[in-house]
Order: sequence, then C-alpha cells, then structure tokens
Amino acid sequence: MQTATSRDAPHGVRQVEIGPERDGQRIDNALVTLLKGVPKSMIYRLLRTGQVRVNGKRAKPDTRLTNGDTLRIPPVRTADKVEGRGPAEGQVAEVAEAVIFEDKHFLVIDKPAGVASHGGSGVSHGAIELLRAARPQEHLELVHRLDRDTSGVLVLARTRAGLTGLQAAIRAGEVTKQYLCLMLGHPAKAKFDVNAPLLKSIMQGGERMVRVAESGKPSLTFFREMEQYPSARLMQATLGTGRTHQIRVHAAHIGHPLAGDPKYGDREMNKRYREMGLHRMFLHAAHLSFDLDGRAYSFSAPLPADLKDFLDTLAVKGKRLVYTREKSRTDF
Repeated sequence: MQTATSRDAPHGVRQVEIGPERDGQRIDNALVTLLKGVPKSMIYRLLRTGQVRVNGKRAKPDTRLTNGDTLRIPPVRTADKVEGRGPAEGQVAEVAEAVIFEDKHFLVIDKPAGVASHGGSGVSHGAIELLRAARPQEHLELVHRLDRDTSGVLVLARTRAGLTGLQAAIRAGEVTKQYLCLMLGHPAKAKFDVNAPLLKSIMQGGERMVRVAESGKPSLTFFREMEQYPSARLMQATLGTGRTHQIRVHAAHIGHPLAGDPKYGDREMNKRYREMGLHRMFLHAAHLSFDLDGRAYSFSAPLPADLKDFLDTLAVKGKRLVYTREKSRTDF
C-alpha cells in the first residue's frame, strides 16, 4: 500500500494513511514533501500547536511514522502561487525510456546528459520530477545525484527501506561508483590515486566551486587508464569518497582536467574539442554496485553515442592536437 490521502469536507482536513515508503520517517520530513511549498516554519508551528496528529495523538517534530498510521494534517493556507507549466511530454518520455532496472526497492535509469537530477537553480524539471510525472502513482526519491552534464547510472528509491539502506551504505563507503572520463594530456602512470582534501565554497553570484585545500574534507579517487587517444586518455575513475565535483577537481589538480569541463577544464582545449563534436563534459557514471539485505545489486550503463562518436573522431582527426600539461600541485 502506498501512502494515501483523503479529505474531510468541508473543513479541508487531510487524513493521510501512511504506506511502507514512509515507514520510519520523521514526521517533519514527511510533512515537507506532503505539504510542498509550505515554509518549514509553518510546518513546525503546526506541530508545536498540536494541529498535526498521528492516530489521534499530538505529534512532535521527531515523531517517526509507521506503516498503517493515520496522519491528520490541518488545512494550510499559503500564498497563491502561479503554477508553471508541467514538463514537456518529450522530456518525460526520454527519461521514462531510460529505465534500466526496477524492483520493489529501486528504480534505476541511465540518465541522459543535459537532464539535472532534480529541479532548482533555474531548472524546472529534473530526472526525479520527470519520473514522478511518468509514474504518478509511485513514491520516488533520489538516493544520490549526478551533475546535469554527467550521463549514466542514477538510482532512485521506491521504498523508505531502499532509500535509507542505500544512503547508509554510501555513507559507510560500501558502494562502488565508477566513472569513465576523458582526461587531457598523458598522465605519467597508467594507474594512480589522487588523495587531496576538497573544500566547497560559493563564489560571488552564487556559483558553487570546489578546490583542493588542507582545511577541506578527505577525498580519494582511483584512476586507471582504459584507452589512449591523441592529447588525451580515456580513464576509469573509482570513487574512494563521494565529494562534490570530486573527479573533476582531482583531475584538474594533477594538471590533467576533464575534456569539456566548463568550470575546471582547459578553455582552449575545450574550444578545439567542441569544434570536433564534443559539446559537453566527458564524464559518464558507468557502474554502481552494492549489497543490501543479503542481495547484491550491480548496475552498468554503456558509454553513450555522443561520447563514442567523439572518441572515434579524436582518434582520426586529433593527431595534431597537443595539450601542454598544466603545472601539477602534487606528485602522483
């Protein structure tokens, strides 16, 4: 049974029957999703004043819901909001057709490049919103995220147990995440690690940047050469930690940034590659695997056609390209 809602007319009170996907979830977090657009301050005021009840009893913010509970939500008056247009049918279809696996707990897609993981920051609809539009009767939550320009394996949870279980495994470092990336130049070794702490910062104008800094969080990436190309190497990058922009910043830090990276990459090489057909960052989430409740999960997504085509072009037309390696800040 999925969480279901009924309304007690004429008072506008909602009676929500809790399904297994919210079993164990804190009530304040559940209300944030059930009352979309309502400020958190109002949600906590409703809880403090006893207007929210579980099985007839007043609930506190840290009350945890159980499958089968009846949640009473009072009528909430919010400022009128102009509704934007829903996602285009073509967008919904593209993401719906990208599903590569589904079971009781998870829905996995091979996310197309150019689709954000979720809406926000100028993006109306991300993969999660598009999938919810395609499957309106299902409860879906993002387990992790991929950058908008990064294609590949993206996992969504269909149950609360799947969401919390996989997120706990990610925090414990028990999930294998492997990417394919095109690294500029020719690293001195075919197999090496980059162990450099990363620090997030917000630049003027709100742009998020990450840099190597001693005060940052420990960050580790394992690189292994897969194929050789003129002026570049196709690398497999395995995450030892999962920091924001980790692969991109570590690659730039050793003087071999990713091809097409608009933020940390080489502007001149990006321009040359763009003329040869690379119109986005060359980064693809190729593999993700983990164990949960005695079952082994393993998901893989092949290199997409646009990146394959660029590699073919680079092999033939890139022989005159020369990348002058940036000065490395570390000896790897």
